[in-house]
Amino acid sequence: MYKPFLDYLETELFRRFDLRSRPIPAGLESCVSDRGKNPAIIQSWCYHCRELRKIRYTYIDAGESAQIFNSVIYPSHQYDLPLLGIDLLSFNQKKILVVLDFQPLFQDKAYQDKYIEPMREVRDKYNDLAQNIEMKFYDADRYFSKYLLFAKTDAETVEKRLFPAYCEYLALYWQMLERATPREEKAEIERIVKAQKDYDQYSADRDPAHGLFSSYFGREWAERFLYEFLFEDAVPLAVASRR
Repeated sequence: MYKPFLDYLETELFRRFDLRSRPIPAGLESCVSDRGKNPAIIQSWCYHCRELRKIRYTYIDAGESAQIFNSVIYPSHQYDLPLLGIDLLSFNQKKILVVLDFQPLFQDKAYQDKYIEPMREVRDKYNDLAQNIEMKFYDADRYFSKYLLFAKTDAETVEKRLFPAYCEYLALYWQMLERATPREEKAEIERIVKAQKDYDQYSADRDPAHGLFSSYFGREWAERFLYEFLFEDAVPLAVASRR
């Protein structure tokens, strides 16, 4: 269902950047499960380039039971841009949830004006995809922008409304990256490093997909996938509690 989104992202990335493969820990690149009603295949890709230190995306294909496309793009530490977050989910072809956002590292007004306000013009074209849905696992004021797309929708809307919105959001993100000036001050770079690590920790602690991964691929694999690939700068809660 979301393969066109993956293909478009991949085409854009390879067209615009000098990508290099970024290693994925052994055994986490892909996995096959026959636990559910339909066999499930998960496959992940990871790259980096001068401007983007980590580009990861994952596709889960479980036939009609589940179709999931997830991606997070981390700018290099010299750039304080938001992360680009994509999460598109479909269960039993009926429950469809989509999230697309520039995820801010900082909440001060200058940062919001610089990186978040430019989203408004694009978001306003797609207000039907900006529904006021309660976030059950996350604080909406942390690592989410006020112009995110967040909607429960249907397959037709995904094709006719979400895909063009997705293309426009990506175009705006590339434009911001192209115009960004790399930071050179050590203190500023350290601030960005910490903010990205904090994002990983916050996300890993709350990731609702962990249960889904466990149900399909087993708890041990899911735990490795969460902490060694998705949010590699996060510390598992059990380890953190012993410190």
